[in-house]
Amino acid sequence: MVSRRNFEPITKCSTKDRSNQTVAADLDGTLLISTSAFPYFMLVALEAGSLIRAFLLLAAVPFIYFVYLFVSESFAIQTLIYISFSGLKIRDIELVARSVLPKFYAEDVRPETWRVFNSFGKRCIVTANPRIMVEHFVTNYLGADKVLGTELEVTKNGLATGFVTKPGVLVGDLKRMAVVKEFGPNVPDLGLGDRETDHDFMSICKEGYMVPRTRTEALPRSKLLSPVIFHEGRLVQRPTPLVALITFLWMPIGVVLALIRVYANIPLPERIVRYNYMILGIKLIVKGTPPPPPRPGRGGVLFVCNHRTILDPVVTAVALGRKISCVTYSISKFSELISPIKAVALSREREKDAANIRRLLEEGDLVICPEGTTCREAFLLRFSALFAELSDRIVPVAIDTKQSVFYGTTARGYKVLDPYFVFMNPRPTYEITFLNQLPPELTVGGGKSSIEVANYIQKVLAGTLGFECTNLTRKDKYVMMAGTDGIVRSKK
Repeated sequence: MVSRRNFEPITKCSTKDRSNQTVAADLDGTLLISTSAFPYFMLVALEAGSLIRAFLLLAAVPFIYFVYLFVSESFAIQTLIYISFSGLKIRDIELVARSVLPKFYAEDVRPETWRVFNSFGKRCIVTANPRIMVEHFVTNYLGADKVLGTELEVTKNGLATGFVTKPGVLVGDLKRMAVVKEFGPNVPDLGLGDRETDHDFMSICKEGYMVPRTRTEALPRSKLLSPVIFHEGRLVQRPTPLVALITFLWMPIGVVLALIRVYANIPLPERIVRYNYMILGIKLIVKGTPPPPPRPGRGGVLFVCNHRTILDPVVTAVALGRKISCVTYSISKFSELISPIKAVALSREREKDAANIRRLLEEGDLVICPEGTTCREAFLLRFSALFAELSDRIVPVAIDTKQSVFYGTTARGYKVLDPYFVFMNPRPTYEITFLNQLPPELTVGGGKSSIEVANYIQKVLAGTLGFECTNLTRKDKYVMMAGTDGIVRSKK
């Protein structure tokens, strides 16, 4: 048994000359503000599992907390693991850990601990959480070199059994044993923890500091080692037990509200829909002066938008107060059928797509989102330059949205549900800003290349929205979010 020491608060820890030293830190309550990992288990249960599994996990909260406080921390965590992971494919758990959890972890980092942790040359995480759940975030965003966590038991078919491998859940003395096994006689220079069960591994480190459970603001995400550009999952807020309960109680109300908001507006003219939005609690803010409707025989204007949700072209039409057409890289047959505006799917065959866009422009105004996919964060993906070759009458349109409960986009889920999730929010908000039409000298007809035009519009939209331009593409997003190339292949 290792002798216990009294540990001073982390505020007294010096960060000077630490670049050649090693730190071992707990995660929940230490590097993270939240002392409970429940929200992250809930996200796995919901996104890799199902709504029913998430309900079961929420229902088990009283039992889990009772066991944690009065019986065994290890058994409580094992219960969380069993309900959240049993029967799930390891690949699905990995995808959720890579695409869903980082956004929520990034909003939960404790500044004082990060100040210390980030000053060390070698960084190790010691956590009771399943390693598979935390490894992607702590290595890519916190710079951890090693993660010592609980290991899941997996079947030959790649399914999690819900149990853990020996030695078990890393709590108390098992954390100490894991650190000794990893480092041997070269123990870490510093140990960081927030609870008594962390004292075992902290006691063998050369120094140790406790993280007090005080209220603090989360570290700004911009100060992490990497920005969170892409993320998946339907929930906007971190699902603590209370937030999860409120969300589930709101869900049936949201479903009814979404159905009304979607189908009540389909038969109405766009100029009427805007007033109906106000009645149904949809906030639409329109800025700038859009061009007038096209005159007969002259063709339409090409509205070039950044892409926030599947409803961008529809809401743009409502903001204009008239019918327009749109092209999209992927749309379900059902969504195409119920769309209040004409929607044409692009085939990714350059000549065919160009012909379709020219035909639609001859018929009237057209909306295109050259990013090719949505991005939830304040970043713009690389713009495809095809549109710039097909029209010189280009109007950039900056779009921003606010969703408070559910995200209306998905890479792994059912895209047909995207518009409903947007409208399941209590008060979805759209802000549409029409910029000035591109002057002739900034178009292909004025001597610019299509790539120059696309990059210019991307930069102008980013400046208007306060976003950041990137060179990332639809393929980059889908490789990370869903493990695919993002191409929707036609069914023969």
